Amino acid sequence: MSLIETLLANLDTLLLYVFALCAFVGAALMIVLRQPMRVALALISTMIFLGGIYGLLGVHFIAAFQVLIYVGAVMVFMVYVIMLLDVRDPAVRRRYSKFLLPGLAAFVLLVGALIYAAWNALPAASRTAGSEGFGLQLFATTFLNTYWLHFELTSVLLLAAVVAAIAVIRAGGRRDG
Repeated sequence: MSLIETLLANLDTLLLYVFALCAFVGAALMIVLRQPMRVALALISTMIFLGGIYGLLGVHFIAAFQVLIYVGAVMVFMVYVIMLLDVRDPAVRRRYSKFLLPGLAAFVLLVGALIYAAWNALPAASRTAGSEGFGLQLFATTFLNTYWLHFELTSVLLLAAVVAAIAVIRAGGRRDG
């Protein structure tokens, strides 16, 4: 069996590792970057790769929700608010953050924990992802019967964020002019 045939036979595993690495890099960039717009773009890329991981695990409905709702709606809204507020961080001019050493220590601990977990066998999962019957109808019924209050509270929270952003913009306009 050639190398290409081996890679194609294990393509889902290879893609899972690539998506996981890219999601990890995006999460690390969210911690390291200072500009709010770049942090938001790193979060968007992380969410897209998490959607890819969900798709590879066979939970396509959750993958679609991850990309459509979190990336397509919530993060576009966040990017819009960041652009509307036009926040400039004066700390960008400094070469290194005061949190560089604690951040490096936490990063080394995290990498050490990941290496330790990779070398030791993980316990077997009790059930695989998507093993029980789960479809759109069951999700909609459960969501609208059980979690309707959470959905409404989330919409109120987003509305409050819009009102707060408008209030901050208007208050800044009065001080400037």
